[in-house]
Amino acid sequence: MTEREIRELCMPGRRIFFIGIGGISMSALAMIYADRGCAVSGYDRTPSSLTDKLKSRGIKVHFDHDAPGLDGAGLAVYSSAIKADNEERRAAERLGIPCVRRAEFLGALMTGYENRIGVSGMHGKSTATSMITHIFFFADTNPTVISGAELGELGGAYRLGGDKYFIFEADEYTDSFLSFHPTTAVALNIELDHVDYFTGIEHIRRSFAQFLSYAERAVVNIDDSETRCVAGGYSGDLITYGIDSTDAEFTARDIEYERGMPRFTLCRRGEALAHISLAVPGRHNIYNALASSAVAILHGIPTGALSDALATFKGAKRRFEFKTLLPSGAVLYDDYAHHPTEIRASLDAALKIAPGRLWVIYQPHTYSRTAGLFDEFCDAFSALRPSDRVIFADIYAAREVNVWGVSSADLAARVNDALYIDSFAGIADYIRENAAGGDMVITMGAGDVFKIGDMLMSR
Repeated sequence: MTEREIRELCMPGRRIFFIGIGGISMSALAMIYADRGCAVSGYDRTPSSLTDKLKSRGIKVHFDHDAPGLDGAGLAVYSSAIKADNEERRAAERLGIPCVRRAEFLGALMTGYENRIGVSGMHGKSTATSMITHIFFFADTNPTVISGAELGELGGAYRLGGDKYFIFEADEYTDSFLSFHPTTAVALNIELDHVDYFTGIEHIRRSFAQFLSYAERAVVNIDDSETRCVAGGYSGDLITYGIDSTDAEFTARDIEYERGMPRFTLCRRGEALAHISLAVPGRHNIYNALASSAVAILHGIPTGALSDALATFKGAKRRFEFKTLLPSGAVLYDDYAHHPTEIRASLDAALKIAPGRLWVIYQPHTYSRTAGLFDEFCDAFSALRPSDRVIFADIYAAREVNVWGVSSADLAARVNDALYIDSFAGIADYIRENAAGGDMVITMGAGDVFKIGDMLMSR
């Protein structure tokens, strides 16, 4: 289906049915088109806070395979997690309803915007997208946004703004980002992941190179050897950033940490532009700030507004998010890290601000990733101190069946002094009995591990 045909099927008054409507990006698209005057409904497997939000907006959500005629829709949109044997997809085909993948649907949406800023990378996409959004929002540019994480000031993961700026998270899974049309493409980092789809690092390099080739300009982290390699073949306007690379255009100088929060001088080609004080911890957020600063400056945002915006950015939901002070006196955080590199970055940030013992409750995400990167996961926790502890919850299956025979108990057996506890209730009880004042507890993973935090807060 062409982009023009998709746009014609999304005119105000048309009916659209979203299969997998409870996903963070799918729910955002559903609400955008409801705001645009379409009659929107959809299906998801289980209720969630996102489906509750959809229903509160008057959007009908089905949880059983019982949507008669898919509510009379003229178009069905499905996410990458929805396979060809899904009952709603099969029903749409029987009824002659055109079906389009989420990525192609989003690609058609963004073509009407003048400046399209796409943030790619194996890690940090949601935080960088949220940071760029915060800067553009702070500078009164009225951006339209679709992110992979909820941002407090937006009240969700999307914002329907003007038609000058469209800021979006460019998801690489199943090559979804190859359906997008950025004018500015950001590449944060590249390494092996999604081993259930990508055949290896060379496959990933080709995909990122193709994504960058669509854009007029590329903003690339050249401290990362893989993104530097991919950028070598880029023929557009290349803008580079980094901390360690002397040839980077945008750099951070005089880096310091105050209670774990980075402070540095933002430089361009060696010239100091602004002093940056971040309100989010960790070295990885210096990289996010450099990428966001480069994007903002390239789009004409003054450095004064840029530095003021970064000083007030508190992070996105589930990205090293402070939750509460527990009755024991321990502080509770929640984090989305689900790849070894992300775990290391989050632990680095935590160790800079944790006053006492660190309790990491980790839920691996998908069997394929756990099996394919097993040794890397075990090594990711090596920076912890002897007094710190890791508790492994069962692997979150997502879309998979465990044909690899891997388990969280296997991980616990390889990580020093780690525990495996087979239920969320059991983990919550263990934390209540052992975490003390001054300790930090982090629920970590891309699944539903945050529910353990909810259990701890409910007491």
